[in-house]
Amino acid sequence: MPAQKLKRMLDRHSIRYISINHSPAYTARETAASTFVPRREFAKTVIVDLDGEKIMAVLPASRHVDLEALRGLAQASAARLATEDEFRESFPDCEVGAMPPFGSLYDKRVFVDQMVTEIDDLCFNAGSHEQILRMECGDYLKLEQPVVGAFAIKE
Repeated sequence: MPAQKLKRMLDRHSIRYISINHSPAYTARETAASTFVPRREFAKTVIVDLDGEKIMAVLPASRHVDLEALRGLAQASAARLATEDEFRESFPDCEVGAMPPFGSLYDKRVFVDQMVTEIDDLCFNAGSHEQILRMECGDYLKLEQPVVGAFAIKE
């Protein structure tokens, strides 16, 4: 199961979470709808190439990545969305597009949009298109220690 690595890490740090199984869903919008989670409370993970480095950008499912704002936040020269072929091998235990927002598990830097920090209970993909985890956002931020800034724009 893709979520086992993540669950072991959360258990090791005594972080409480809820695991929710759902029918297959392949976009953050579909996943939020199938689990009855408001899109603003569902965090999606987008892989972005910053000067050749693949990073995780975490933002509400109701938003898109403003690449220019993220580039500025990261003090990078160039930013673009990474293709699935470029990052697939970096997440061998995850289905493509269902990566949890934990770069620490995959040796990736994580950038979180400030809107995510305003969510009490954070929901996100747990490595598959059929399971999400829900946990306190404060626990996520404390454990992951991402770079936080404004880079999400309306759809």
